[in-house]
Amino acid sequence: MRAESGEESVVVRVGGETDLDRAPLLRNALHAVMTRPDCPNEIVVDLPDLTLYDSSGLNTCCRARLTAQEHGRQIRLHASSTQVTHLLELIGLDQLFLTARPGS
Repeated sequence: MRAESGEESVVVRVGGETDLDRAPLLRNALHAVMTRPDCPNEIVVDLPDLTLYDSSGLNTCCRARLTAQEHGRQIRLHASSTQVTHLLELIGLDQLFLTARPGS
C-alpha cells in the first residue's frame, strides 16, 4: 500500500490481498491520509493489483467513507478489474462510492 498526493486528490494504491489480516493496514493508511489537515477533498482508493477483496476490505472502505465524510472529504474507488467492479455492483457499494470502471 502506498499513497501519492496530488493537488486535488490523494491516491492510495492497494495490491495483493485485502482480507482479515491486511484490512487493518488499509484502515490505518486511509485514516492517516484523510485526517491530515492538508489532505485534498478526494481520496482515490486504487485497486489495480488486488487479488483478494473480502468482506473485511469492503467493511474497511465503508468505514473509511464515513470518516472521510466527517472530514468533508469523499472516497472514490477505482476498481481496475471487472471482478472487483462486479462485486461492488452486486452488493450495491457502487451506489455509495464514486467509482471508476475498468478502463476509465
